[in-house]
Amino acid sequence: MTDAVERDAEAVSKFVESFAAQLVEAGMQRMPARVFAALLSSDAGVMTSSELGEQLRISPAAVSGAVRYLTMTHMVSREREPGSRRERYRVHGDQWYEALTNREAIIKRWEGALREGVDSLGPDTPAGRRMAETLAFFEFVESEVAEMMERWRVRRAELFGS
Repeated sequence: MTDAVERDAEAVSKFVESFAAQLVEAGMQRMPARVFAALLSSDAGVMTSSELGEQLRISPAAVSGAVRYLTMTHMVSREREPGSRRERYRVHGDQWYEALTNREAIIKRWEGALREGVDSLGPDTPAGRRMAETLAFFEFVESEVAEMMERWRVRRAELFGS
């Protein structure tokens, strides 16, 4: 799917690689970061595997692995091309919201494990107190993220409509 506006392919490529490098520095794997940046920089926000491979000069296997990671983290979705068996990959405007929401579920699981740790270690031991402080931190983060996400929903509607 080509973008409606002509782009300087070299400038787009530089942006994709630069933004991908920032994502890698923040902890994302290199190939998913490149695929995500390519999708994000596409006007349509949708590309096929072959389009991604061509733009990024990577193999179909590399695209497949990257997309698998990105769908697991809810940063892109997979869909069928109408009237075709080909899949295309879509980045959504709310991908950051989805990614943070997914992280929230992970934090919940960590909290459960930390509670077990406090119980196992004993709340009055040095290790138990460290574990309890870590648990308190994640409980705090979870409540702050939930409130922040609600504020974002309101702000997003103000800026971009529903």
